[in-house]
Amino acid sequence: MDEITQAFRNVERTLATAGAGWAHVVHVNSYHVGGLPPEVNDVMVRLYRHYMPNHAPIWTQVGVAALGLPTMRIEIRVTAIVP
Repeated sequence: MDEITQAFRNVERTLATAGAGWAHVVHVNSYHVGGLPPEVNDVMVRLYRHYMPNHAPIWTQVGVAALGLPTMRIEIRVTAIVP
């Protein structure tokens, strides 16, 4: 589950680089190799609520066969609107 936590941190760093934060996020897509077993979903929900406690962007979770690298098990993509 450390990979999920790191993915959220990576998104946070990328948002900051663009002058944005989690409060600007309006849509989240998460892609999961191997589907969405309960323990993965539980971690995702906990981190989603941690990083976005005051709003709930649209969230789509998708189980996939593979991602960009063979070692990757999760990818998170967000859309943020910066005023």
